[in-house]
Amino acid sequence: MCGIAGMVDGRSTADEKAELIGRMLKSINHRGPEASSFFIEDQICLGHNRLKIIDLSEEANQPFHYEGLVIAFNGEIYNYIELKVTLQKAGHQFRTSSDTEVLCAAYMEWGENCVDRFIGMWSFALWDKQRNKLFCSRDRFGIKPFYFYQIGESMWFGSEIKALKLIHGFNFELNTAQLNRGLAFGWVENEEQTAYKHLKTLPAAHNLVWENNRITIKQYWDIDLQNIKKSSLTWEEKKETFKSLFMDSVKLHSRSDVANGICLSGGLDSSAIASAFCNLYPETKIKSFTIFFEGAGKVDERPFVREVVKKYPNVVPYYYEPKANDVADLWHSAAYQSDVPVWGSSHLAGFFVMRLAKENGVTVVNDGQGADEYLGGYLHSIYRILGTKIGSGKFGQALKLLNGVASRENFSAGKKLDFLAKGIASAFSDEDMMLQLEYRKYQPLLQDEMSIHVAKKPGSKLDNFLYHLIFNTTLQPILYFEDRKSMQYSIESRVPFLNHQLIEFAFSLTDEDRISPKAETKYILRESVKDILPYDIYARKDKKGFVTPGEVEWLNGPLKHLLDIDYKKMDWINAQVAKKTVDEYKAGNIKNAALVWRIACLDYWLKNFN
Repeated sequence: MCGIAGMVDGRSTADEKAELIGRMLKSINHRGPEASSFFIEDQICLGHNRLKIIDLSEEANQPFHYEGLVIAFNGEIYNYIELKVTLQKAGHQFRTSSDTEVLCAAYMEWGENCVDRFIGMWSFALWDKQRNKLFCSRDRFGIKPFYFYQIGESMWFGSEIKALKLIHGFNFELNTAQLNRGLAFGWVENEEQTAYKHLKTLPAAHNLVWENNRITIKQYWDIDLQNIKKSSLTWEEKKETFKSLFMDSVKLHSRSDVANGICLSGGLDSSAIASAFCNLYPETKIKSFTIFFEGAGKVDERPFVREVVKKYPNVVPYYYEPKANDVADLWHSAAYQSDVPVWGSSHLAGFFVMRLAKENGVTVVNDGQGADEYLGGYLHSIYRILGTKIGSGKFGQALKLLNGVASRENFSAGKKLDFLAKGIASAFSDEDMMLQLEYRKYQPLLQDEMSIHVAKKPGSKLDNFLYHLIFNTTLQPILYFEDRKSMQYSIESRVPFLNHQLIEFAFSLTDEDRISPKAETKYILRESVKDILPYDIYARKDKKGFVTPGEVEWLNGPLKHLLDIDYKKMDWINAQVAKKTVDEYKAGNIKNAALVWRIACLDYWLKNFN
């Protein structure tokens, strides 16, 4: 795990490039504090900060040179050992045991199509001297960041926005449409758009090629809902296949020349990863890290974590409860590292998890992100199945599903009616219409129409919803902050659920395989790993998420200064509505606490980082 930066710039001298790349790398030194270097040749400059994970030798430092190629690479190719065997048979020779060298040899053998063979997370820039071509790529799910900025025929790129802001002539014009999506939904980016109008992000599963002073961007992979056939396997065979793919993914994600750790919440996803690891490596000690909050109405998952520890004694648990002074002390550095407004307090709490891991000597952690997005882990996934049943006239099945979720979640009569209403809305709306309806709830505060539309995909309403959760809505901001909070502490965060082979299989399943007729979410995961999970975690049907006291307790306590808002800086939104919302919150009405948090954090970002 590392940080990259670089440029294609025919106007600057070598000394000017060296001065700029030095400052860019310094600004993201936290991503790789163990080695830093750069390469300059004519108009090309590649820079790299290294965090040593695989092949700890100096010979594996970057920018890495390989038979006329130079690469700056951030990430991991988890199946590099298998690829290396294939490449050796094809005649390629290796001087290191790094995945970086395997990546270069794969490009030599298969060209730009090499990325089709990778299982991993990556963003890289590879200079092909012979072809005078810069080949850049980002992993299938956007786990690792890649930003680029153009002025004429020149291009700069880097792992974090703060590095690109150092470019002479950087245009700080805000992308107010994107900031509005942040206020409404907590989105950080969308497609190639960022918080700055002229700064772009390379979308997930895309390659960028600079050649002959032109940039070409192409998508190399997608979840093909048009052609994915629904599995003909029996339920038992589906469970067996899912478990095999999941265990293989955990095994691949455990490859490292430094110790692994686990972010353990006590929920199904992280507990499944911990249980899988302990079954694969029963003699290996692994540290787990858990943040908790004690007190009435707060979430404390330690009882469930202790069930994992009790079943698997090789898990060594560490717990931490952030106090008010901790929140106050961490706030500014976390806000700075985030590069965008901290759109939710759960993101801030995540920094404490990574700090706990760092303090206890761990450099690699495995985390549970991704499962909710493609296995139907969120309650609003059930709206889509409810809508499908209503739309097809299966009212008895719809009622059974509604009663199942209402009983499990202890819905009030009003909540049950609201849930039914949203199911009915889903019956007569596609995902784009549902998104636009949700956005309209924030009028007249935002004063504009939603300018992003999501495409209708083949398949069921649930398939459409889950697809957009992965690429357009929920998962992308989660991965953004997962990267920033881990890299602040020079930690590599891995996400075993985001393996494309596992996800492609999941989309071949029926709706009922993922959400049972009794409204059990992530049904295939729960049932496939039942034999290795602690029973109390298998039996959990509630979905807590990473709930913090931030929007109420922190914002009224150690972060109360954030409520001193300069509404003039947000001149594209309705300042009167914003002020009224915040004033009501100050008076004790916490109904819109999440929105107030986002308004306050936007104000802090505008004051301090622009």
